[in-house]
Amino acid sequence: MNKTFPVQTEWVHVQYQENAGFTETYGFSGNQGAVNLEGILLRPEGKPSDTLLLFMHPASTLQLLPVPRAMAASGAHVLCAASRYARNDTALIMEKVLLDLGAYIRHARQVWNYERVVIVAWSGGGSLAMFYQSQAESPGITHTPAGDPVDLRGAGLIPADALVFQAAHLSRAHLLLDGIDPSVCDELNPDDRDSGLDIYDPRNPDQPPYSPQFIASYRAAQLARMRRITARARQTLAQLEQRGTGEVERGFIVHRTLADPRFLDPALDPNGRRPGWCYLGNPETVNSGPVGLARFTTLRSWLSQWSIEDSRANGLECARTVRAPLLVIENGADDAVPQPHPRMLFDAAASADKSFHVIAGATHYYAGQPGLLAEATTLVRGWLAERRLLDA
Repeated sequence: MNKTFPVQTEWVHVQYQENAGFTETYGFSGNQGAVNLEGILLRPEGKPSDTLLLFMHPASTLQLLPVPRAMAASGAHVLCAASRYARNDTALIMEKVLLDLGAYIRHARQVWNYERVVIVAWSGGGSLAMFYQSQAESPGITHTPAGDPVDLRGAGLIPADALVFQAAHLSRAHLLLDGIDPSVCDELNPDDRDSGLDIYDPRNPDQPPYSPQFIASYRAAQLARMRRITARARQTLAQLEQRGTGEVERGFIVHRTLADPRFLDPALDPNGRRPGWCYLGNPETVNSGPVGLARFTTLRSWLSQWSIEDSRANGLECARTVRAPLLVIENGADDAVPQPHPRMLFDAAASADKSFHVIAGATHYYAGQPGLLAEATTLVRGWLAERRLLDA
């Protein structure tokens, strides 16, 4: 039986200098000439290690989730790192999240003296990890998609020693594209809808199981809506710039953003997920609820994290250039990540050392599945130990 360790918890503060053009986060991160970051370091009692497993999500904090806590209890040193946009992705700029992640890795190497850092990329952290590693290995970005300066080329990003892509999607933009509701006709009036594209409208003649023709037209309509929002964001940014006033940014609402037909039709990209349900509950309720993807956003943030054409945090494209060892784990009953995403990323990955595994029956959060969580933890530990990145 694998040994379980008591876990020590330590609050972490990392600060680095940055002069922002304008304040985009509430509080003291970025508006006083510095970015202040907070994380939680989880260390097993009596178990030293030269390796740090770093968990980071663009907008969430992960220390209460089962995956990092299980890794720490198994004997690994774990950092749950929060970006400057923790729990509020309204104004999130993915390029700046890379700077935040880079600051944590530099701190781990230079202050804590860890010899190796492995990014364990769970859920939305998957595309972040791929984006980071691609720029750390081959830096080149100097501006955000909105044209604002952000010097990733000169940031001195330190590459991770390996990546674990666990129950993760291709990107926030891909996830939104798969889920955005194409029935919305007027972005300012969510009640103005095309019932023929509304999968939650009982009047819609197309019901599960959906025909290939309906899915093709539905997916095309989703992409068209995404492109309309992107065009409006770019047009508004250009108008604000032309005015030359102190108004440089604007927030807006994106209505109805969780209408992926996979959640209603289990025959679409089948896995073990529960039909009529998703990781946030009833998908029809989530579609218009306050925690929907991209529900509240800004012009710049839309381009950086949600626009399928503009966001550079595209795990699929970034994986084509990343050379670090890569472990991809698909949860077999994932009710958040579309079933094809992990395999698509694995197939695209350029790493010469890459592995793919499925945890059969595992949901996104391993809720009520301690045995499957233990299986995933053992898998990650074994894979890292084989590469001498973690003690067996």
